[in-house]
Amino acid sequence: MATASPNAERATDGPSFGQRIKSRLAVKSRLKRLFKKKKRPGSGIEARPIIRRLKWARRLSQFFFLSLFLYLLFETGFRGSFAATDERVRVALPVEGFLLADPFVALMTVLSTGQVYRGLLWSVGLVGLTLVFGRVFCGWICPFGTLHHFFAWIFPSRYGKGSHRIDQNKTHSTRQRVKYYLLYAFLGASVAGSAIGGLFDPICIAVRSIGLAVIPATQLVTNAGTDVAASTNIRAVQGTSDAVADFMATSVWQSKQFYFHETWFIGTLLVAILFMNRFIPRFWCRVLCPLGALLGVFSRFALFGMEKDHTKCTDCNLCLVHCQGADSPQGGVKWRQDECHMCLNCENACPEDVIKFRFLPGWRSRVGKPDTGRRTALATAAAGVVGIPVARAADVIDANYHERVIRPPGSVEEKEFLERCIRCAECMKVCPNNAIHPAFFEAGVEGVWTPILIPRIGYCEHSCVLCGDVCPTGAIQKITEEQKMGIDQKPIRIGTAFYDRGRCLPWAMATPCIVCEEFCPTSPKAIWVDEVDVPKREQVPEADGKEPPMTTVHVQRPHVDPDLCIGCGACEKVCPVQDDPAVYVTNVGESRSKTNVILLENTNYNQT
Repeated sequence: MATASPNAERATDGPSFGQRIKSRLAVKSRLKRLFKKKKRPGSGIEARPIIRRLKWARRLSQFFFLSLFLYLLFETGFRGSFAATDERVRVALPVEGFLLADPFVALMTVLSTGQVYRGLLWSVGLVGLTLVFGRVFCGWICPFGTLHHFFAWIFPSRYGKGSHRIDQNKTHSTRQRVKYYLLYAFLGASVAGSAIGGLFDPICIAVRSIGLAVIPATQLVTNAGTDVAASTNIRAVQGTSDAVADFMATSVWQSKQFYFHETWFIGTLLVAILFMNRFIPRFWCRVLCPLGALLGVFSRFALFGMEKDHTKCTDCNLCLVHCQGADSPQGGVKWRQDECHMCLNCENACPEDVIKFRFLPGWRSRVGKPDTGRRTALATAAAGVVGIPVARAADVIDANYHERVIRPPGSVEEKEFLERCIRCAECMKVCPNNAIHPAFFEAGVEGVWTPILIPRIGYCEHSCVLCGDVCPTGAIQKITEEQKMGIDQKPIRIGTAFYDRGRCLPWAMATPCIVCEEFCPTSPKAIWVDEVDVPKREQVPEADGKEPPMTTVHVQRPHVDPDLCIGCGACEKVCPVQDDPAVYVTNVGESRSKTNVILLENTNYNQT
């Protein structure tokens, strides 16, 4: 019987030696094609090594400052205790640091108050940085600009390639000058005595939107997820869920769910602004940002800038494909220095060595001044000046001030408050009891998103002064616990409590209740009770059509001493009448006003 040779047996075991060699060569070829550097168009001249390094340095800078901003925002949420202690309860970090370094905030405050708030001197450093490097803040530091950059990258427009992207990244003077007109209008409003421009300041928007909308919404969803995980009865899932919940409660948000008045509108506006990046890259930065416009005005004096050799340009438009500021980096046109974010993408992408960034470049191929019409600029500034008196003529401050506009303790008088408040929401974020909320139209058009106290959601902690600590402009003064509680002086009052006796259980329904008196934090208590016996029907079934018999109930009827009430809202918060509390607080009697008083001895009352 014939037997197979050993070589034949090896042949059936797998591929031959030649086949294995061919397979390995094919793999190497594919890897070589995969990792082979793509040839640059044109002459293929590489960007300077320092520019490539600076491009990555910019990305790291954006990540660092966005992370720092979010960290400070998370730390704004107070998670300590107000138990008796020898140390003052305060926020450990300068959580308002980004706002203090904001030149737009500083300039608005100076124009509206005629004073320089000491903390805002940090903004001089950012102005100095702009005078050297141009709008480097917009491309390297601004957390709100980084958010737009990030969302434009992860949700690119379906039209964001090819000629459409090139067209969108060209300078569009009509829409890009809008931010300058907004800047002039808001500075005009500041001259008229209102810091309403904080509605459009990018740092204020970032704090307000993320702090009042994104974080509470994320907390609500996360809490729902942990509840579902807890109901699974799987130990590993429950343990992981508890660990996540503990970390988030100690590092990102507070231990309880926070809710904010009208926050749906703030969140919707944030989503809408971010969504606009689907159509115009860096929409906010190019079209609406007044801080970017202000820095653009300063950048015309910058020492660092672009120099172009127009003769080398081959119109490949790679610089436009990667441009962040729509500042005309391509050859054949003048560079718009006031629009450039200093991202350096254009020099890194240029294959012909047309573009170079350097100190003291030649300025013949640049436009330094903002592209705005003089008459339109004057008209928008005048509109800002005139708009504030028109808004105040709507009777919301002097003639018909809303009784529920209760300002935080330490707030200055209302007109001065509107001169200083930039609507940044730092005070709302730091409030430990979720008591401070953004107003909608309760304080009129000018008072939109300024802070007000809503006691039904949360009351003002008796010894808390954190809102004044984080206010960057002095709209809420920095006060001490002794000043607020009235130790050796009169306490700071933000309003007065009143009773609706038709809804109060002891007054209207002969039902014992002293919850409001128990929670009143003042000493002696501003709420006192008188004890009376009142008739009440017994709670027994009717028999033979007869009325239930009457009985006597001993109740304690509450009263308010307006000399002692500070308007903290604790009584309104804890009132058991749920829909409309029987005790409520209004702003009358507030310490900051000499006219909004309740007691006759505090007024210029003349007998006739």
